[in-house]
Amino acid sequence: MPVNFDKVSAYLSSLGDTYGLHAVDCKVMRDHQVLFREMYGHRDYDHRVPISSRDLYDVYSCTKIVTMTAAMQLVEKEMIRLDEHVDTYLPAFSHMNVSEEFVPFKFPMKWPALQDRTHPAPTKITIRELMAMTSGLSYDLESEAVRTAVAESQGQAGTVEIVNAIARMPLLFDPGTRYAYSLGHDVIAAVIESVSGQRYADYLQDHIFGPLGLHDMYMHVPESEQDRLSAQYGGVLGSNDIRRMDVGNRYRITSKYDSGGAGLACTVDDYILLLDALACGGTAHNGYRLLSGESIDQMRTPQLNEAAQADFSRSGKVGYGYGLGVRTLTDGSKSKSPVGEFGWDGAAGAYALIDPINHVSIFYAQEVLGMMRSYSEIHPTLRDLVYEALEVDSGGRQKG
Repeated sequence: MPVNFDKVSAYLSSLGDTYGLHAVDCKVMRDHQVLFREMYGHRDYDHRVPISSRDLYDVYSCTKIVTMTAAMQLVEKEMIRLDEHVDTYLPAFSHMNVSEEFVPFKFPMKWPALQDRTHPAPTKITIRELMAMTSGLSYDLESEAVRTAVAESQGQAGTVEIVNAIARMPLLFDPGTRYAYSLGHDVIAAVIESVSGQRYADYLQDHIFGPLGLHDMYMHVPESEQDRLSAQYGGVLGSNDIRRMDVGNRYRITSKYDSGGAGLACTVDDYILLLDALACGGTAHNGYRLLSGESIDQMRTPQLNEAAQADFSRSGKVGYGYGLGVRTLTDGSKSKSPVGEFGWDGAAGAYALIDPINHVSIFYAQEVLGMMRSYSEIHPTLRDLVYEALEVDSGGRQKG
């Protein structure tokens, strides 16, 4: 029986009127086959250029799935060990201090500063803790140490140089004790550079993008391709309004810094082929073995202790825990997708879902920074409508 995506189409086409979104693009695959693809809206601020499959989106934290894939490739080769201390690969992390002045979950957030009262971290940060967001690192791109590194390099600091600056800043808490969304995946990109001997962007090209046949995945968008970027908007704090926010991707701190946490720009067509490979046991559409099934299972295994899970639950991802760099569904009563599906999202509203039980992948892109309703309303609604169309229950069984 053909799959009926009429409700998905109707929902996507309604997002412009309901939320004021200028452009939305969604693609669904199963077992390397495209089941659904629709897009609505315009790429530009003047609403004159219709959206197309060539459009590039800054997907921000959806970059983390790529970074985790790269890191797990090196774990498989025993070049990175999950429970090894980070300072084995990056000596700058040998002696970390913990702020005694940071107040968690107080808005507006005040990140630790170099002059804070601190105590020595009782344990060293591990690779696993970087991945699971339990390292104690912050997400402070504007810290004194980072600004100094950029200035002293005249804007030429590379990934390892910036990450070494991040290591100078006080931690939010003792490593391994709590959860806080952080620059940990940027640190992992530097670890990958250290062990592979390659610039992070080059590693991705040689071991992920090239072998998968992806041609539109950029850490730094070339000048010749800039006009393909979807116009960027931003949510207005305290309201549901959206306004033009043509500020670029601030996570590209320098032209030589490859942000493992948020640097990627890409097309929907390219990005979903990565998700499709992960959903199909690690084997891509062209037969390339991206990862082993065991590595994928490690990624989607919950990692948080009780206190850290309570922290993560404040993110509003109902029914989910956190694995190695990805959310992972733990409560099937909260979703029409099956327990064990995993993925992540991005600051401008991109959404990635990987379902290794049914070999299903979903990628949705928009370009509106700071629009919180993307995560609490659009993403779960889209997910559930897709699974209604697939007629798969939360246990991963075909209905009927």
